[in-house]
Amino acid sequence: MSPEFVIGFARQAIELTLMVSLPMLGVGLVVGLTVSIIQAATQLQEMTLSFIPKIVSMFVALLVAFPWIMNQLVTFTHNVIENIPDVIRQGNILGF
Repeated sequence: MSPEFVIGFARQAIELTLMVSLPMLGVGLVVGLTVSIIQAATQLQEMTLSFIPKIVSMFVALLVAFPWIMNQLVTFTHNVIENIPDVIRQGNILGF
């Protein structure tokens, strides 16, 4: 395996991880910001008031985005498994 292949594979894995986690992180950010603004306006400084809505909204976002997430992960895994013979052939050519 060439260094370019390993770097490209790692890049794809990191991009997939970021893309899959984006819906939950985005919803958590928006809900957290909204709750923080409401807390600042009402001067309620209770930690559970910011934690519980974020957790619930992130679980809802996970449930909504789960089919898309599974599709992305299955496609990536399928591509990795499909390319195993090419990786083995490439390794044999290089003398590994």
